[in-house]
Amino acid sequence: MLAPCFQSCPLIKLTDITLRHGPEPLLEGASATVFPGHKVGLIGANGSGKTSLFGLLLGKMSVDAGEVSLPSDWTIAHMAQEIEALDRPALEFVIDGDRRLRSAEQALRQAETADDGEAIARAHTAVDDAGGYSAKARAAGLLDGLGFAGSDHQRPVVDFSGGWRIRLSLAQALMCPSDLLLLDEPTNHLDLETVMWLEDWLRRYAGTLILISHDRDFIDNVVESVIHIENHRLVEYSGGYSGFERQRAERLALEQAAFEKQQRQIAHMRKFIDRFRAKASKARAAQSRIKALERMEALSPAHADSPFDFAFRPPPRAANPLLALHDVRLGYGPVTVLDGLRLGLAPGDRIGLLGLNGAGKSTLVRALAGELEPLAGRIETSRGLSIGYFAQHQLEQLDTESSPLEHLQRLSHETPEQRLRDFLGGFDFRGDMATDPVAPLSGGEKARLVLAMLAWQAPNLLLLDEPTNHLDLEMRHALTVALQDFEGAVVTVSHDRHLLVSTVDEYWLVADGSVARFDGDLADYRRLVQSAPAAASESNRPGHPGRARRRQEAARRARLKPLQNRVDRLTREIDTIHTELREVEQQLADPGLYEGDQGDRLKALLQRQQRLSEQHDHLENQWLEAEQALESMLNAD
Repeated sequence: MLAPCFQSCPLIKLTDITLRHGPEPLLEGASATVFPGHKVGLIGANGSGKTSLFGLLLGKMSVDAGEVSLPSDWTIAHMAQEIEALDRPALEFVIDGDRRLRSAEQALRQAETADDGEAIARAHTAVDDAGGYSAKARAAGLLDGLGFAGSDHQRPVVDFSGGWRIRLSLAQALMCPSDLLLLDEPTNHLDLETVMWLEDWLRRYAGTLILISHDRDFIDNVVESVIHIENHRLVEYSGGYSGFERQRAERLALEQAAFEKQQRQIAHMRKFIDRFRAKASKARAAQSRIKALERMEALSPAHADSPFDFAFRPPPRAANPLLALHDVRLGYGPVTVLDGLRLGLAPGDRIGLLGLNGAGKSTLVRALAGELEPLAGRIETSRGLSIGYFAQHQLEQLDTESSPLEHLQRLSHETPEQRLRDFLGGFDFRGDMATDPVAPLSGGEKARLVLAMLAWQAPNLLLLDEPTNHLDLEMRHALTVALQDFEGAVVTVSHDRHLLVSTVDEYWLVADGSVARFDGDLADYRRLVQSAPAAASESNRPGHPGRARRRQEAARRARLKPLQNRVDRLTREIDTIHTELREVEQQLADPGLYEGDQGDRLKALLQRQQRLSEQHDHLENQWLEAEQALESMLNAD
């Protein structure tokens, strides 16, 4: 049942709900609370019920038991996963997300048609109150942030590919002035730079956010708590994904201890039962022990419950360098994307490719894979080179009528079937799933199959272009662990920062029509991206005037930005501490604090005042050092 929740209860509350999709329950006796203004990550295995829970909050589903309460007057915005091929311009489509504004505009048109002066005045006021006169600028800002060029704003929705339509759907959801924002995998079709922009936007969002994502760093940087769907229940954890991992590990360790104690008790009871079951004088006692066993709470042993456990097979040896690019130019027909490339890959290299969307990362990977011939120059490959290439288009090239087992058998005719089945089991293709046709598999399942095929072929160079799209958190973790143990070379394009940080030793920056080694980490790259104008993507095309100047300016910003960011961050932290200190001092100035039984509160406030004062002094010293260092660098330039 769905119960309205009025002003006295401005929160979302799920109480002992059971939610079914088919005969098996997705949730059973599950409860959770989301407070207004909180940002919550909703995680769980694929198929555990995350999207169904969104459907419940949107009123598209109903519970089989229990109660769902949420404020009746809340405006809910959500990100649609499919968009029709509309002729509507992208900018207008995004503005459509502001339903209040569109309603006010409709009322204005009706008033003008009726030539009702009073109604026209009211309608103009309503449009103004809804921010109608800044709507196009707000929508354009969202489109820019999500990677659309200025020339795209008036293009019809039908002109965009599926991934870009998903970005339009996200922009439309962000455009809505909402109390509750539901986002289901918003980063799936975004590049790294756009993910960073979205993080900043969501941190500023004032409403309640519930986020489904398989990007652990994105979860960490946005949410304040996590709800995990586990064993048909909703388990709440404080903090982001890292906090969830730590707290769940602690809980499982306690459960393991409880489980071992329980097993000792059960063994003792069973020994008693077995010994006295046949004796009539003890039969009642034995039966009571049997019932006690049945009543005992079933504690699951703490174990690694991920369904994924695989490794890449040892790769063959190959000469150094594996690949060498000599004055290579890459592009399509008359269009040059990258030029003057002089690069080499050695055995064991771990390279992450960075760069704005459209800069040429995938073009470079295609050329390394041999799928794109150079327009000029040459690519030399070593004897014994074996390439494993993962890209999204390969999911569609699977034989949909064949099974995962048959796909693997075609790669290894002589290998016993059981060995192939065991290998597929590590990718959670077990039982009938290993022998049924590929056609009904989800995008994530197809991606797992392509990865299984790559891992089986034992390449000595892995080329991975967004390998985590559609993969859930457990599979991403398993892939990260497998890549850490992989003995070959890896080149990765990914917006999953945890994967990059955990598996990459060096970064190459793809920008301005060239590729160069990036002397820094992802934090440095984030600062570089944030220092560049959002609208600079179009002017980064090869041949655009001013590239050399922009490169010099970017290098200067890259040198200055870390210190400037440090000064700005310390300034904000000092301001925050100062505000908290002022609040504490105001409370300490209250005469009522020193009357009656207020000793504990007074002591706590004094301790907090001392702690904040120490933090303020420490931050101020750091700020002075950073400010002096920045001034010295500016003078040197």
